Formats: sequence, C-alpha cells, structure tokens
Amino acid sequence: MQKILVVEDEVKVANAVKKGLEENGFEVDVAYDGRMGKGLAASNNYDLVILDLNLPHNNGYELCEVIRRKNNRVPVIMLTALGGMEDKMQAFELGADDYLVKPFDFRELLARIRVFLKRAGSDATHGTQYKISIADLEIDREKKDVTRGGKKIALTAKEYQLLEFLAMHKGKVISKLTIAEKVWDIDFDTGTNVIEVYMNFLRKKIDKDFEQKLLHTKTGMGYYLSEE
Repeated sequence: MQKILVVEDEVKVANAVKKGLEENGFEVDVAYDGRMGKGLAASNNYDLVILDLNLPHNNGYELCEVIRRKNNRVPVIMLTALGGMEDKMQAFELGADDYLVKPFDFRELLARIRVFLKRAGSDATHGTQYKISIADLEIDREKKDVTRGGKKIALTAKEYQLLEFLAMHKGKVISKLTIAEKVWDIDFDTGTNVIEVYMNFLRKKIDKDFEQKLLHTKTGMGYYLSEE
C-alpha cells in the first residue's frame, strides 16, 4: 500500500483528502501544522507528499526544503489558496513537483497523484539503472545526480526533471507544449513563461561556466540538448 503524507491546517480539507485517498487504497498520515509535518517527514518514508503553504510553525516552503534535503525523489504536490505566479515559481524552485490551487476538485488531485506515483514506479523498474552522458555532462538517473566536467551541479527537482527529459531525447527538438505536458504534467498553464524561466535556470547551471554549450533553442520550435 502506497503511503501519502498530507500537511494541511484546515481540518475539514485535511480530513476530506484523507478520506478520499483511503477510499482509493492509499495509506495516509495527516499533519495539521508545519512542525508536525516536519516530524512525520523526518521519521517516515512516504511515496508522495501533499503540502499546504500557509501553515502554523513551519510553512510549506520551509517544509518542502526539509523534505528535499532528506529525499530528492519523493513527489511533492503543493495544495494551496495562493495562486500567484510568484508563489508557484518559489514552490517549484524549492523542489515542488506540482501546484494545485484551492478550491480544487478531488478527482483532479487524485489524477495528479496517480501520474506521479506511476512515473515513480516506472522509473524504479525501467530506467534508473544507468547514466546518461552528453559530452562531459553526466546524469545519474538512480541517484538523481548531475555532474559536468566532474563537478557536481545542484538542481531543484523540477530543474532535474526538465534536464532529464531533454537528455532522454538527446538532439531532438522538444516543443514547449510537450515539455509542459511531460514535465509539468496535466493542466499546466502554457500561457506563462515558466518554461523559459527554467531553461534560463538550467543554462546558468549547466552551460554558463563551460565553453561548449549543450542547451539549445530552435526559435519558434522548442529546445534541445546536444553536444553539437
């Protein structure tokens, strides 16, 4: 049985999510404030975490950082009333994998959860036992580590997912729409510039200090990763 941590200070929302998830076969722990969530996250291994942002004691941003320090792979979904782009960008930069704004439809939350858990299960059985190498860039898909020229590069979870997706399609031009669907999953707002922002993040970390550039833009078509 897959185990999910829900950190939500609105008791009715937390209990409704817990009930719905349990009815769909998940084991669920609930924390009603950030301190309790921090303790549960530190002492248990979860398959997925759902976080509110506005929490007593430790907010969702702080908790996301704590979780990421312990486990860089567990999917983290932000579930919050804060719908501004700055809030979303900060959440993604700190390692959140998805962002769902309240009020929400439980069916959509459940669909997103299943997408992430299915991906995690697929990775565990099919593709994490090897490394991807492009020029002097190496991606360890099992450890989720990235190095270039022997130097380790620190990436957020979303930066890593974007880089890995481009690396798995080496040399192929990937459209922004495809990136939005495959990296940010379902119902992502492609009208924003978040993909361009994340490509800039990656370029600063992957290409800035190296003569050979690996991340490329095909104007009007998309992005690709190539040593040429």
